Amino acid sequence: MKENEMVFGIRAVIEAIQADKEVDKILVKRDLQGDLSKELFEVLRGREIPVQRVPAERLDRLTRKNHQGVIAFMSAVTYQSLEDIIPFVYEQGKDPFIVLLDGVTDVRNFGAIARTCECAGVDAIVIPAKGSVSVNADAIKTSAGALHVLPVCKEKSINQAIRFLQQSGVKVFAASEKAAENYTAVKYEGPVAIVMGAEDTGVSPENLRICDNMVKIPQFGTIGSLNVSVATSILVYEVVRQRMNEQQ
Repeated sequence: MKENEMVFGIRAVIEAIQADKEVDKILVKRDLQGDLSKELFEVLRGREIPVQRVPAERLDRLTRKNHQGVIAFMSAVTYQSLEDIIPFVYEQGKDPFIVLLDGVTDVRNFGAIARTCECAGVDAIVIPAKGSVSVNADAIKTSAGALHVLPVCKEKSINQAIRFLQQSGVKVFAASEKAAENYTAVKYEGPVAIVMGAEDTGVSPENLRICDNMVKIPQFGTIGSLNVSVATSILVYEVVRQRMNEQQ
């Protein structure tokens, strides 16, 4: 992490938050106390910014500067709202096409997914506020700049995002090895969203339960799962293929 992607010190972090800067997460020294720290947590109240208590040694490893027990990691892009994206896409006369990432934490996979999604005409990528990848310099580099173009929505939870999409007329498909149907056997008609999970855990059970359908990518080898960026590319371009066939 480059130092220009971090903000050090309690007062500087408070000012960044109050200025509505895009803060991905904040690391706080485990035993941090004092009036200024109380002010920091007061400012954080009601905001969807993950805060992690860590040993002072971890903060020291990140920077040699006087961090005062607090380091904020800044986002490299401005996040957008799914509630703004969906009406905008409809107003353009298009069917929304959204990709949601449930628990994906690897920045290079995220960047590769964003690159594919931008090339395929996906309208936005959705990530949760907590337990997810962040848009940093590595992600942007891997995306070949796609993350400067493709909207990224950081929502309170993937579950809430799925429900909102369904209420907005979007059919939500989850990728799961537990699915009965292969991905090519399903019709991706009209507004579509695809939910992809982390390689080790997949889409969470609570999110699988509320999706409209589950699909799987058949595997014939001995390795347990596909790379998540590759799996996303396969499903995204199946949607593209079907949409192109409908237009012919």
